[in-house]
Amino acid sequence: MIYKIEHTPIAAGLFLHWQETMIWSCLDRTMGNIYADHRQEPQSAIAVLGDFCFLTGVPNRELITFIQKRRVPDLASDFLILVPQTHPWQDLIETCYGVNAKKVTRYAFKKELDIFDIKKLQHAVSSLPPEYSLKLIDEDIFHLCQAEDWSRDLVSRFQDYSVYRKQGMGAAVIYKETLVSGASSYSRYRNGIEIEVDTRKEFRQKGLAYACSARLILECLSRNLYPSWDAQNKISVALAEKLGYHYDHEYTAYEIRNFPANQ
Repeated sequence: MIYKIEHTPIAAGLFLHWQETMIWSCLDRTMGNIYADHRQEPQSAIAVLGDFCFLTGVPNRELITFIQKRRVPDLASDFLILVPQTHPWQDLIETCYGVNAKKVTRYAFKKELDIFDIKKLQHAVSSLPPEYSLKLIDEDIFHLCQAEDWSRDLVSRFQDYSVYRKQGMGAAVIYKETLVSGASSYSRYRNGIEIEVDTRKEFRQKGLAYACSARLILECLSRNLYPSWDAQNKISVALAEKLGYHYDHEYTAYEIRNFPANQ
């Protein structure tokens, strides 16, 4: 049997050395959930938030099956990212999913306080060309984010704007009343956020993501929240380092596409 863990401290030890804010979100019950093989003494567990599933402890085929058979109510899209903590977990994912699991490399950054150059970030914000406007995400922009595929993940973890206003935050670039770039909270944990950055395809490589990311980081710092960054690709790595983050390590994940969504 696989169980949803309501008292998350009993599973915290399994994730002890994993510096991932989405796991922290699940553990502090801000958002996401923990599932495990035992209610009181778990040996295997997954932390589930959005498209991400973090697998830890003793490799357990039943947990993989639990995901495959859509018994996890949190999973609402047809795309998953499975993040194994160990090589045995990698082997189990490859065995269970076969060619449906695309092995990818992602890039983690150090969680460091007081590393940001405030003046540099302010300059990044002010350097936006005059034909663009940079705004914090309000209710109108929230709905603009929801309206298109490229921007949906900027706000998709929040049920509605009232929840986003309470737990989330973001900055967006507007061009002629059209949303063209944004940096927002993919997720929230007690002491900070995990940043999601997206730009409309035809507006990329114009410095828009840099400007709105800088604005979001400044907003986080003003609220005493940490703006965590995790990179999907080398372009995101370069942007993070330009903003002041320090690279930590690469890690393996598996992308599962065309995964039947919960109805």
